Amino acid sequence: MDIYHTKVWRLRDQRILQGSGPYPKHEQEVMDMMLEESIRILAMQEEILQFSHFTNEDAWELGSLMVAEAARNHLPVAISIRLNNGYTVFQYGFKGTNYNNEQWITRKHNTVRTMEMSSLRLFMLLKKNQETLESKGLNETEYVARGGGFPIRVAGAGVIGSVLVSGLDHMADHEFVSACMSQYLRIDGIPRLPVSF
Repeated sequence: MDIYHTKVWRLRDQRILQGSGPYPKHEQEVMDMMLEESIRILAMQEEILQFSHFTNEDAWELGSLMVAEAARNHLPVAISIRLNNGYTVFQYGFKGTNYNNEQWITRKHNTVRTMEMSSLRLFMLLKKNQETLESKGLNETEYVARGGGFPIRVAGAGVIGSVLVSGLDHMADHEFVSACMSQYLRIDGIPRLPVSF
């Protein structure tokens, strides 16, 4: 990451991430730059992390890799892989997860299925355009604009499902999913947000 982007991300604080405000003009400009850069990175991730095919066996292998990575990093997460028809082809919850995580996962899945983008990219787009879920015709009981839902995009078929995580900060949920998908697809060097899990 170059010096400019490092400075932009250093200026990011909890207040900006949570979307509270209002901001002085210079902070608003920094936030706009941060959001535009984040949206660009997230769109690139979705373009790069595509499958040539996706079967139940792929879901098992990807899900098992995610469980192994979460165990290795001691992450108390719930992991789910769902198809757009609502069928859950993989799911696992570590100790400490519960029905609340299941509800978050369902709302993230609904968001990815409807918007055909990661739930974190929708979060960033809404912030940038000062919009809400309701302005997109989505109600908050069924949808959520927070990271942790990533589209399963198959070349020639489009978005057919989603890979979902709940249990960490929503930015870390997204980073965990994208890192595991990158590892599974054997694609190195994808653009990433400066977030760790």
